[in-house]
Amino acid sequence: MPFSPPRQLLIACGLVAFLLTVNSLLVAQQSHVAKSKKNMVASVHPLATDAGVAAFEAGGNAIDAAIATALTLGVVDNFNSGIGGGCFILIRTADGKLFAIDGREMAPAAAHRDMFLKDGKPDSSLSQIGPLASGVPGALKAFEAAVKRHGKLRFSQLVRPAAKIAENGFIVDENYASRIRATAKHLAKFPGTKKVLLKPDGSPYRSGERLIQKDLANTYRQIADKGTDWFYNGDFAAQVGAWMKANGGIMTAKDFANYKTVDRKPVVTTYRGHKIIGFPPPSSGGVHVAQILNIVENFDLANYQKSDPNVMRHIVAEAMKLAFADRAYWLGDPDFAKVPRGLIDKQYAKKLAKKIDLNAASIVKSHGTPPRSDTEFFSRHTTHIAAADSAGNWVAITSTVNTTFGSKVIIPGLGVVMNNQMDDFSIAPGTPNAFGLVGAEANAVQPGKRPLSSMSPTIILKDDQPIMTVGAAGGPKIITQVLLATIRRIDFGMSIGDAIGRPRWHHQWSPNRLLIEKGNAKDTIEKLKSMGHKIYVSKSAGVCQGITYDPQTKTFTGAHDPRVPGKAAGQK
Repeated sequence: MPFSPPRQLLIACGLVAFLLTVNSLLVAQQSHVAKSKKNMVASVHPLATDAGVAAFEAGGNAIDAAIATALTLGVVDNFNSGIGGGCFILIRTADGKLFAIDGREMAPAAAHRDMFLKDGKPDSSLSQIGPLASGVPGALKAFEAAVKRHGKLRFSQLVRPAAKIAENGFIVDENYASRIRATAKHLAKFPGTKKVLLKPDGSPYRSGERLIQKDLANTYRQIADKGTDWFYNGDFAAQVGAWMKANGGIMTAKDFANYKTVDRKPVVTTYRGHKIIGFPPPSSGGVHVAQILNIVENFDLANYQKSDPNVMRHIVAEAMKLAFADRAYWLGDPDFAKVPRGLIDKQYAKKLAKKIDLNAASIVKSHGTPPRSDTEFFSRHTTHIAAADSAGNWVAITSTVNTTFGSKVIIPGLGVVMNNQMDDFSIAPGTPNAFGLVGAEANAVQPGKRPLSSMSPTIILKDDQPIMTVGAAGGPKIITQVLLATIRRIDFGMSIGDAIGRPRWHHQWSPNRLLIEKGNAKDTIEKLKSMGHKIYVSKSAGVCQGITYDPQTKTFTGAHDPRVPGKAAGQK
């Protein structure tokens, strides 16, 4: 007769198994979170985060760690960012000073407003793929400026480890492999790109295979040995200019020589007793994170979250819609366009808040008109890095080559993925870019102009002390990711891991639809539909990184987005 265990034992074993399962799920859910009493860095790739930690261990501060991370991402995550693209760097130094370094790409001197028209009609393929799609890259010069002004290590110290990874190669994960597969047809059009990102038989690299980038390693070492002057005034610029001339591009070596970073004044606003520090134009992120927070500040979101979370989601979605309508009309490079400071005016936000119907989605036909719109102006695929140290330095860097592998161009012998940031201009009135965004005259193509961006590096203070930094990748969804992480932390008291990991929603006015991540409950989707929202369900609404600090326990908590591989880590 077979043995039959007592019923109590079966129950006990079942309970143990259940508790072990729950515990393993909790561990899995929090695997994207790290804690440290000393320093912290978070990024979308473990090797990049490890480079940041190594910079801390070498005696560097948060600025050094963030730049080491960014340079390494240019090797292991170069479908998102790299020295062929641009960046925004937001810094709060230990002495409480704020800095915003604009390393956004610039349009070449020969650029003009009709350059992406074909037979009189806009052709977005020209602004997205090939030699006309790239602006002059600014990330490298901005990285160097940040380290020289605010770091403790030599810039070359931060470049060489990334060169070593490029030389020896790294193991491609499924995220990287899927990006190559998705773009292989376009990558194969350019010999320099094909040589680097496709195997000799033309097939894409697969997950688990090693990708070696000898040319990129050499470029990094030349920068380490000769400085960024080699890139902007030397052989790199000359080779890019020669390739562009031979292949129908307009970028020249002189465009590289004329590139400059710009020191901007950060956007500073308040939200429920916190100070929100964002990046100013040509980022639309700092302006519209502030504007949306100003609008929703007129509603008790915490109460709605408890009583009816779907009403809370509706309010936030309507505020997003109103802000993105303003973005389409008013935002551009402040050195060329008059961007009204009134967009972040509290009274203007209160006026917009009154347009929100708590029971139904509204039709926003056009932009609003902020106060003093004619007199007061701001001064003339992507990744995010967050870093903080115990001395009080906090850094938020958002860096990009725009869409996956940028313009799909790697100049032969250089190894650098060139951006397709020209697509972030309004190539023609009402013509959407790769992210579905439309723009107006303020963001039209002009020589030397920087295209409008959604990048939103953000630092949050409480009682004038930094308690959080957050930023994201995902085109216009960057703005709404940063917004939701901020609301979830401040209004709902969520941990940074939950604030980043919970399902998101996004509205950008045009197209008129509410994007909902698949992780949102079915009844949430049905409720929002019943309120008049046109729902579009998406697998993901972007990728976010953040760090918080608890003054009571003196502990940093870092989180990378669990939607993709990544790592948050602190110095032990």
